[in-house]
Amino acid sequence: MFLVNSVNPARIEGQKTGAFEVVDSLGDAPDFHVLPVGNAGNITAYWKGYKEYCAPFESITAGTLPAVSTRTPVMWGFQAAGAAPFVAGHPITEPDTIATAIRIGNPASWDTAVAARDESGGVIEAVTDEEILSAHRWLSAREGVFVEPGSAAGVAGVIKKHAAGEVPTGKTIVITVTGHGLKDPQWALRTEDGSEVQPVKVANDVVTVATALGLEE
Repeated sequence: MFLVNSVNPARIEGQKTGAFEVVDSLGDAPDFHVLPVGNAGNITAYWKGYKEYCAPFESITAGTLPAVSTRTPVMWGFQAAGAAPFVAGHPITEPDTIATAIRIGNPASWDTAVAARDESGGVIEAVTDEEILSAHRWLSAREGVFVEPGSAAGVAGVIKKHAAGEVPTGKTIVITVTGHGLKDPQWALRTEDGSEVQPVKVANDVVTVATALGLEE
């Protein structure tokens, strides 16, 4: 038996390399990095990765190598309002949210997530299920990115903070989405008022499918 949740240090070591990839892609750390928060392994790991990439590397053959990035980002985390122990300041005994991936009442990486928030000058806040589902639909319709609801929490948080005038202009913001929509597909079959969409069955050839989607001229 091997524990693989967010308290596993080997998992955190693997997850932190996502921060390395962000820096390698952008050329430096972003100004803000935004993530959904459930068990809090991701915000823990990304912060660990950013700190390591901003520090000099020790090399046996070459001595100390320069740091890869010149800065660390501000970390923003977002929980579902019905499962927001960091916001409440204590564990939630009965977490309740449609975002199953972050329906966590007592996060495994509590202390390290708080450290990531505080050391980076960031926040961990809450978004409602309605805000999560709105961001879920926006990602699919506007960006072509199909995620599970929990993964949309970070996007929902940025949209909420932007509406409140709390997102600075001219900054680089990276948002991590963590799970594919097929993990929780039923939420893609609902309209904005919550009613279920009835799927339309068509023949499985390209022309028929394209016509049904309005893509055939």
